[in-house]
Amino acid sequence: MKLASANFSDRLEPNIEIKGFPDGDQYVNIPDIKKIKGKKVEVYHRLYPEQDKKIIQAVFLLKTLKENGCRVDLVAPYLPYSRQDKRWKKGEPLSAEYICSLLKWAGAEKLTTFDCHFLKKTGEHFYGGLKIKNVSLSNPLIEYAEKKYGKLEVITPDMGAGYMVQGKGKSMKKERGEYLEGKEAYREIKKLEMDFDVKGKNILIIDDMISSGSTMIKAVENLKSGGAEKIICCATHGFFLKDSLKKLSGICEEVYVSNTIPTEVSKINFMDYL
Repeated sequence: MKLASANFSDRLEPNIEIKGFPDGDQYVNIPDIKKIKGKKVEVYHRLYPEQDKKIIQAVFLLKTLKENGCRVDLVAPYLPYSRQDKRWKKGEPLSAEYICSLLKWAGAEKLTTFDCHFLKKTGEHFYGGLKIKNVSLSNPLIEYAEKKYGKLEVITPDMGAGYMVQGKGKSMKKERGEYLEGKEAYREIKKLEMDFDVKGKNILIIDDMISSGSTMIKAVENLKSGGAEKIICCATHGFFLKDSLKKLSGICEEVYVSNTIPTEVSKINFMDYL
């Protein structure tokens, strides 16, 4: 049986009740809990935006189903905290691992997600004790651009997303600096280099996500300096923080993403690839 929260209403009919108490606490209710007791259940619930609130909602849903004897698979197209899988400073948490462990504890037997940042490859994996099915949208993202623009040179802006162009393209090399001073946790881009020729070529830049857009903007600037012609930018997950969609749209041919996070430039339906 499928259970869908309201934040999946663009794809499925919601049948889970989720509200907020006046003080900000979260309330969830599964109206058909008696009918599904002891059964296999798929829960469709986005964990972004407002990831801390959405994760708590997921924990409440999973734990309630587990207590009613259900075997539960969670479908969450973007996994928050997935970029925090390493310690850069002493005293930092492995947030990605802790989130996966929490979902496992709450009752998730498997998480299905898309282009999970720390996995770097598709297929089934175990992380934080949780079985994760990582599905890549690289092929449909590339196919969309090539259908519209013809044959393109496909690149990623860093080696981390290299699996998205395996056998199909090249990767730039990125080096980040230390954390900047201030309230926001951000490590600036120290270097972004390429060792291949792009002069006169039409380029598709693909990545697992566009967040603040700093990496993608730097990549476009480098490609233009190298003499590239048309430049198209795409990613699986589009956050588009800090007005980055507007900035990118002003310096490249097109920007598009999937609807793992619904946006005005979502062109790929992730549900077609579950």
